[in-house]
Amino acid sequence: MNNHEIDYVIHGNDMQFVEVELDPKETVIAEAGSLMMMEDSIEMETIFGDGSSQSGGFMGKIMGAGKRLLTGESLFMTAFTNDGGSKKKVSFASPYPGSIIPLDLSELGGKVICQKDAFLCAAKGVSVGVAFQKKLGTGFFGGEGFIMQKLEGDGMAFVHAGGTLHKVELQQGETLRVDTGCLVALTKDVEYDIQFVKGIKTALFGGEGLFFATLKGPGTVWVQSLPFSRLASRVFSSMPHNGGNEGEGSVLRRTFDMLGGD
Repeated sequence: MNNHEIDYVIHGNDMQFVEVELDPKETVIAEAGSLMMMEDSIEMETIFGDGSSQSGGFMGKIMGAGKRLLTGESLFMTAFTNDGGSKKKVSFASPYPGSIIPLDLSELGGKVICQKDAFLCAAKGVSVGVAFQKKLGTGFFGGEGFIMQKLEGDGMAFVHAGGTLHKVELQQGETLRVDTGCLVALTKDVEYDIQFVKGIKTALFGGEGLFFATLKGPGTVWVQSLPFSRLASRVFSSMPHNGGNEGEGSVLRRTFDMLGGD
C-alpha cells in the first residue's frame, strides 16, 4: 500500500466523531479545525497541501495545494503523527450534526468524488484533489457547483454530511434522481448530470428547486437527509430581522396594535 494503514472506530449516532488509532510513525491528515482530542506522543504539523506521495517535488505541492483553493478549502492541512513507541489515538468530529462515512479507497476503485466540504480526514498518502464536472450544465446549476473534491489512493478516508446517510448501490444502467444538495459522494464509474425540473409550475412553485442530479450506474452513491445549506436556510428564515423576537408573542402584539389596542 502507498497509504498508511490506520484503524478506526466511529462513535455516536446523530453527532458522530471518528477515533483513529495510529501505530508508531503512522500519520493521519485532517482539515483544519476538525480535531476533537488526541493522546500524548501525537505530534501536529501544518503541511502544504495533503502530503500525499503523488505530489512530485515543490511545484507539485504548489499545484496540489492551489487546487484546494478552488474548492473553498485552505492551502494547508494538519498532519497528526504518532511519535511514541506504542499505539495512540486521535479523534476528529464533524462541524455540524450528521454522520461520518468510512471509505476504504482500495475497495472503491481507488477514487471517490464527493461534495467540496465533505472531507474530514484520511490516512497519509490519500490525495485530496479537484474533480471538474465535464458538462457546463452540471457545473453551473449543480448544487455542489462546478468543482467537487476527488479522493484518490488505497487507504482509508472519512467524509461527513448532515442528517442520516444512506448508501445506494446502482446496477448497470440503473438511474437515481437526487436533490442536488443531498448528494454526498459517488464512486468513479457513476455518471453524474443535472436535469431541469419539467413543468413551469413545478419549477416555480414546487419548493424543490429548479434542478436535480441524475445518477446512472453502475456504482455506489451516498445521500444525506439534511444538507447543511437546507438547515442554514431554515435557521436564517426563523431569525428576527428587526432586532426583536419574531415569535408568537410579537405577532400577537402587532395584531393587537393594528386593531387599535394600547
